[in-house]
Amino acid sequence: MKQPAPAAQPAAKKSLGQHFLKHDHICRRIAALLLPESGDRVIEIGPGPGALTRALEAQPHARLLLLEKDNHWAAERQRQAGTRTQAVLCDALRFDWSRITPDYPWKIAGNLPYNVASPMLWDMVAQARGLLRGAFMVQKEVGQRLAARPGTAQYGALSVWVQSFVSPRLEFIVGPGAFSPPPRVDSAVLSFTPLPPEARPLHADHLSRLLKICFQQRRKQIGGIFRRSGESALQDLPQAANLDPNLRPEQLSVADFQNLSLLWAARA
Repeated sequence: MKQPAPAAQPAAKKSLGQHFLKHDHICRRIAALLLPESGDRVIEIGPGPGALTRALEAQPHARLLLLEKDNHWAAERQRQAGTRTQAVLCDALRFDWSRITPDYPWKIAGNLPYNVASPMLWDMVAQARGLLRGAFMVQKEVGQRLAARPGTAQYGALSVWVQSFVSPRLEFIVGPGAFSPPPRVDSAVLSFTPLPPEARPLHADHLSRLLKICFQQRRKQIGGIFRRSGESALQDLPQAANLDPNLRPEQLSVADFQNLSLLWAARA
């Protein structure tokens, strides 16, 4: 008896920034970046048709939680879920990452939509104190910013913020042909290794505000930026931190920014 043809896959939704991975070998490489162990609890963001999900299910783990915003794919992933897999209809951009605690740690992976990757990672690295390891596909430009070093054109607020919580490593580049539909740009895969608690910023709120003040005027000198900031506690901050006020924000290291935020918080 002739078997019915499988239902056609719904078209990717531009509004959700969907570009589905279709090459299994790339999915296996991403999954392997989590350094899998049998006791792992793993979150996948935006599984879609499930190519990366299948790679994650095939490697050692204890539990796999899928966060999917698209109704169709959340239902489909739950329908095909393995015994240790659960799909949840959820917008990962609004997920409470503070639930990932050191007492209940997770590893996290995902092919992140281009339009939400930066704000999602900004929140995740700061709030998910129990993050054990991360592996993410993002737009190449975003990947370069995440891993950028001081003094480079890509170095900015996102670089400093993320590197204050994790050590990002740009692992490899993926061309448009690996996706359906193909995006117009290359993508990058990065691994995240969390920094120890003592290396994380003590005053993250001050650091966040400082980065926004500085990198809104990245071509200006920090002495002038602080004088024009309207914040009296910032006026002589470079001198207090033994920094040349003629430096530009992109010339400061992550440690420099963390030290400045500490001094600012002490004056509050």
